[in-house]
Amino acid sequence: MELARTIALSGSTGFLGKFLTQYMKALRILPLNRGEVHIVDAQAIINLAGKAHDLKKVSNPEEFYQVNTTYCNQLFDAFLASNASVFITISSVKAVADSTNEILTEQAEPNPQTHYGKSKLLAEYYINSRQIPVGKRVYILRPCMIHGPGNKGNLNLLYQVIKKGLPWPMAAFENKRSFCSVENICFVIKELLEREDIPSGIYNMADDEALSTNQVIELIGESMGKRVSLWHVSKPIIKLFAKVGDLFHLPLNSERLQKLTESYVVSNAKLIQALGKELPVTAKEGLRSTLQSFQSKAQ
Repeated sequence: MELARTIALSGSTGFLGKFLTQYMKALRILPLNRGEVHIVDAQAIINLAGKAHDLKKVSNPEEFYQVNTTYCNQLFDAFLASNASVFITISSVKAVADSTNEILTEQAEPNPQTHYGKSKLLAEYYINSRQIPVGKRVYILRPCMIHGPGNKGNLNLLYQVIKKGLPWPMAAFENKRSFCSVENICFVIKELLEREDIPSGIYNMADDEALSTNQVIELIGESMGKRVSLWHVSKPIIKLFAKVGDLFHLPLNSERLQKLTESYVVSNAKLIQALGKELPVTAKEGLRSTLQSFQSKAQ
C-alpha cells in the first residue's frame, strides 16, 4: 500500500492545524476550506475542524452539530468514496465524560453532558456504523486538554494570575489531571500515517503522567524563575468564596473552582501498546515548552 505523502487537512488554520502543518512540512498538505469535502489525489484525510467548548455559553447549540457532527460525517463519506487509505479525526475525551472519578479508558460508557461532547460522540457513532473497506484505516483520537507553544487556553489564564505575583490559595485541593502536548499529538498522527500495523479504532490521547494543579502552578513559577506561594486555605472557605462569586459574577465561581481543582485522569495505555513505543514528550517537558512560549511572548 502507498504510504501517505499528500494529506487533505481540515482545520489547518487552527492551533493544532498550524502546528501539524509545520511538524509535517516534508509532506504535501492540501488545506480544506471551511465545509469543503471535495478530496483530490490525497492518500490521507485528517479532520481537525471543530467547534470548541463554549466557555461563555453564548453559542447556538446547532453550531456544534454542524461542524463537529455533520461536517465530520460528510468528510468521512468523502474518504470512503476516495482513493485515500487513512482517515484521522480529532474527537475528545469530553465525548465520553465531562468529569470522572475513575481513570478514563476507551471502554468507559459515553455519557457527555454538553453539546460539544454530544456532537463529537455522534460523529464517532456515525464513523463506527460504517463498514471500512479493505485497505483503508480509520482512527478516532480523543485528546484531553491540548497545550503547546502559543496556546491560549486555561494554562495561559493561570500563567497570568501567577505572573501578577499572587499566591495560589487553593493548594488544599489535591487532584490529578491529564494533559496532552501538541507535539505528542503530531507524533502520533505521523505514526498513524506512516505505519500500517496500527489497528483502526478509538484511542485516548494523553501525556504519560497526570499532574496536580499545584504541580502546574509550581512549573509556572519555575518558568518565571520564582517560587510561588502555595496557600492551603480551608476548602469550605474557598467554596464559600466561590458561591459569592456565583452571586456577584466574580472571577472565582463554583464552575471555575471545579475546573481548577477536579481530577480528570486519562489512560493512554491502549495507544502506547498499539504504537509499541513511548511518546516523545513527557507531561512536564510539554508544559515547560508551553510556559516558555508565554514567557517569550511577554518579553
